[in-house]
Amino acid sequence: MEWLDILQSIEAGESPHTEFKRGIGDLKPIGRAISAFANTDGGVLILGVDNSGEIVGVREDPERIQERLTSFLQSGCSTPVNARLGRYQAPTGWVHWIEVPRQRGFEPIRYDGRVWVRRERSSVEPSPAELQELYNIFGYILTEEQAITAASVADIDPEAFRAYLRKLGLDTDEGPQPATKDDLRNRGVLAPLSDTLYPTLYDLLAFGKAPQSYPQTASFRVECVAYAGEDRADDVILSGDGKGRLDEQIHRAVGWVEGLARFESYQGLIRTDAPLVPKVVLREALVNAVAHRDYAVLGSKVLLEVFSDRVTVTSPGTLLNHMTEESVLSGGHPRSRNELMANYLLVAGLMEQRGRGWPIMRRAMREFNGTEPEIKQNRNGGYVRVTLRFIV
Repeated sequence: MEWLDILQSIEAGESPHTEFKRGIGDLKPIGRAISAFANTDGGVLILGVDNSGEIVGVREDPERIQERLTSFLQSGCSTPVNARLGRYQAPTGWVHWIEVPRQRGFEPIRYDGRVWVRRERSSVEPSPAELQELYNIFGYILTEEQAITAASVADIDPEAFRAYLRKLGLDTDEGPQPATKDDLRNRGVLAPLSDTLYPTLYDLLAFGKAPQSYPQTASFRVECVAYAGEDRADDVILSGDGKGRLDEQIHRAVGWVEGLARFESYQGLIRTDAPLVPKVVLREALVNAVAHRDYAVLGSKVLLEVFSDRVTVTSPGTLLNHMTEESVLSGGHPRSRNELMANYLLVAGLMEQRGRGWPIMRRAMREFNGTEPEIKQNRNGGYVRVTLRFIV
């Protein structure tokens, strides 16, 4: 863009494709705007103009400003931003502009660890649905072996990984031990990308210090909701979250249900408390949801819901192509979309031997209240739901 183009943009005012800043003192709003323009439809950020459209100018040395902006475009965001810089000396001072085209790369560009998009005249964080669509546009397909570039080696807890190795029967204490980074790399915990080592999704969810702290992983948790009646339209009486590593998500979600309510029965003066559903059944339903969910469905959580007549566990994604509800119920042809995660939960003692989980759930529910666990997938909606019914 040339100066006459910039003048026309100033006269037209701020818009989804134009933003004004008085100066360059605070880089945060500049970084958000650059990231938002790059992730949406592009735009121009004009420095030296106030919100009313008045040209106030930037009085700092223009060469230093250009060098600072050039440096920021190269290293201020998660990846270098391809943008064109321009400047013009107005009577009140220099006007600088950054022309940011729409970027398309490996994944959306982040600033300050977060993804930004343009909405009207503001740079904002996208909603979960918008974030999913944005990753889809970028062609980003998240699998358990995908490198998470928002994370680093420091985000992996090496002791958690060594504890896992000890469960596998591997000696982590004998002889001199390599440096933590070398050990993680040698054992395949880190994935190389452009000559840099990053944790994978599996590594973060199995050994991460704060697995839900990144744009791609924020929704990879269990959301817990209890309703007063049999429908989502009824009042919510309690809600909670099962966050953390894979095993922590399961333990916390099970604990949330156990603390929610119990059935009471009396034999004479003796009261007997019974859980809403057997712990082994609830745990297995949650293990299956966490281990087998489709992690490419960004923005969606495993949903644990308690109604007055049932517990449901809903998992993002459908069954693998060769599987049907009937084959799952019978325990036949066990296979996981996320083999590393499934093996991790097996070693942790949370998952039954492959193929035994559903037969165990069915027997436990029959013995508990004479019902059968139900499984249903919705290919259009993209989810699998397990239902455990009460006898009330």
